[in-house]
Amino acid sequence: MEDPDVIRIFDTTLRDGEQSPGATMTTEEKIQVAEQLVRLNVDIIEAGFPAASPGDLIAVREIARRTRGVAIAGLARANTCDIDAAWEGIREADRPVIHVFIATSEIHLKHKLKLNKEEALHQVKRMVAYARNLSPTVEFSAEDATRSEWDYLCRVFEAAIKAGATTINVPDTVGYALPHEYEALFRYLREHVPGIEEVVMSAHCHNDLGMATANTLGAIKGGARQVEVTINGLGERAGNTAVEEVVMALRTRPDYYGNVYTRINTQELLAASQLVSRLTGIPVQPNKAVVGQNAFAHEAGIHQDGMLKNRMTYEIMTPQSVGWADTKLVLGKHSGRHGLDARLRQLGHKLDAAQLKAAYRRFVVMADQKKHLTDADLVYIVETGKETPAAI
Repeated sequence: MEDPDVIRIFDTTLRDGEQSPGATMTTEEKIQVAEQLVRLNVDIIEAGFPAASPGDLIAVREIARRTRGVAIAGLARANTCDIDAAWEGIREADRPVIHVFIATSEIHLKHKLKLNKEEALHQVKRMVAYARNLSPTVEFSAEDATRSEWDYLCRVFEAAIKAGATTINVPDTVGYALPHEYEALFRYLREHVPGIEEVVMSAHCHNDLGMATANTLGAIKGGARQVEVTINGLGERAGNTAVEEVVMALRTRPDYYGNVYTRINTQELLAASQLVSRLTGIPVQPNKAVVGQNAFAHEAGIHQDGMLKNRMTYEIMTPQSVGWADTKLVLGKHSGRHGLDARLRQLGHKLDAAQLKAAYRRFVVMADQKKHLTDADLVYIVETGKETPAAI
């Protein structure tokens, strides 16, 4: 029986994340990421899409063989060839998961699959049952669920559950949903799908409108107990939900989310972020939440003064909790005298009030000319003041 207070982390960095243009990794690089995901303590690693290419199948198989203590999922379209390839890839995993999907929105059924609703429903029944005959754990996803008719979606999920699906995924495939809509959809499904209480409901969001994290958190409010996420929010188009954002939101605001929690070792979040960035060559934007280089950096004088008095004035989590060494007080033209004094003391220069006032004047002049001042610049400011006091 699943603990209703635990939110399972289904990491799809190696599948959906790798579909981000330019993010392709070699098998050995994927294994490096998988090993880091184990250190991060994710619940499920979606290792790839085995039917996509021979190389993908090999990578998934190697991850399943060499990665212990975690469930390994392989993605498959709702056909026997894909499902067979997925099973071939994951069968040696400690806990194999076949992840079967088919689109359910009118636009996908008509223009992509060339199927009517009844034909798609029949395919769901047959292919989920086929996958369940191979694997004890089967996840079923209704691609483009948020643009599907809700009553039809209920019929599809009911059929998938009867056919043996153990997890039901409700993807916002194109990042179209709004948080209150997505939460309402989960509540509706919980109320209208027979057998839904016997399976795990999962959320999978894309960030096309910048709301992937908000939508995922809305789904948790609506009853989702698994979230499908990637390191750094990597993924197709504008990306997927970022694992670091969801995990730290739940940890920082447990009161709002009913005290649910994840099993994530949050101190490994930064290491995971930097590894994926290095291997894919896709940089993390400086102001990225949690893992961006500015996430715990403060330049404004008012902020630095507050931080020096009590860190909680401007930080809602500690940098150490996600893997950073410490807060950074960045010295630039917006910095104040207290920030300068604190850094100079760290460098071994304890100035009296008059000396600090003079040093701050020189600091402001230099800061206007440079974006950030180095420790060498600060030492130069102090030493110059000793040599030319009359110029102040």
